[in-house]
Amino acid sequence: MTGSKLYTLIGADGGRYSSPTKGTFGGYRKERRYGRLDCKLARRALENGGLYAQQRVFFADEATAIAAGYHPCAVCMPDEYKLYKNGKR
Repeated sequence: MTGSKLYTLIGADGGRYSSPTKGTFGGYRKERRYGRLDCKLARRALENGGLYAQQRVFFADEATAIAAGYHPCAVCMPDEYKLYKNGKR
């Protein structure tokens, strides 16, 4: 794969792996939260730099984020977050 960009994603087991495809969801390792890549909360945190950027992770899809033990973001995924909080997810 000479010249190809590889992305580091988190798998269902919580381990890291390289992928030629970008992740479709981002996450914050410290709080085990995942959300959309255009999340306002994540963007604000990234603009401030610091710990959030260091704890940022990516997932191939939502099912993988859930399997790795992450929960949905209340800001960018409010419906999914409500299901999670009510134990239906």
